[in-house]
Amino acid sequence: MSLSFHFHGHGTYTVNVDGVKLLIDPFFTHNPVADVSAEKVEADYILVTHGHFDHVGDLVAVAKRLGVLVICNVEIAGWLGRQGVEKTHAQHIGGGYRHPFGYLKLTVAHHGSGLPDGSYGGNPAGFLLRTDRYRLYLAGDTALYSDMQLLAEENLDLAVLPIGDNFTMGPEDALRAATWVKARHYIPVHYGTWPPIAQDGPAWCQQVEAKTGAKAHCLRAGETWTLA
Repeated sequence: MSLSFHFHGHGTYTVNVDGVKLLIDPFFTHNPVADVSAEKVEADYILVTHGHFDHVGDLVAVAKRLGVLVICNVEIAGWLGRQGVEKTHAQHIGGGYRHPFGYLKLTVAHHGSGLPDGSYGGNPAGFLLRTDRYRLYLAGDTALYSDMQLLAEENLDLAVLPIGDNFTMGPEDALRAATWVKARHYIPVHYGTWPPIAQDGPAWCQQVEAKTGAKAHCLRAGETWTLA
């Protein structure tokens, strides 16, 4: 069994669970720090947290090229159908489904979700993934909220948290979230792409390790972390 995380930059990344590649929020073409193009990225599934352009910018193109299942909320699934994407699986907040790669549940995320063409994108979400061996929390774009404390019961191996501020949690709130969810490993995302979300990722990781005793991994676009 294996778990790895490959950072494509901004809020886009691939989680590889036992050889199954889950691409989260494909945004490459207008992503100034992207490590790969939309024409070359590979995936077995695509997971979408919400409808903002910096999370779905290349969703339609990548989904059509690869022909893989897109897992998202009901509203985005409907929008994808109107764009000609045929393979979708719709879920909603609090609802879980046992996919071939594991049990995936949509979690609360306090944010927005308008789609690039002005369509309604439904409620934003994060993901809680449970496999036979691993537990992952992929927060998506969110503010800090008190129910994150319930995630401590999940015995998380990895939590992926935004730290950029301005649009999502900033470093201080993300640090508090880390103390609440009690994962063994943390990876910060959604920062450093543009000036409004410029943050010191390594400094945040040092704070997390000092305050929680967990390990935190600050990755540049193109880097991969593997759980030993």
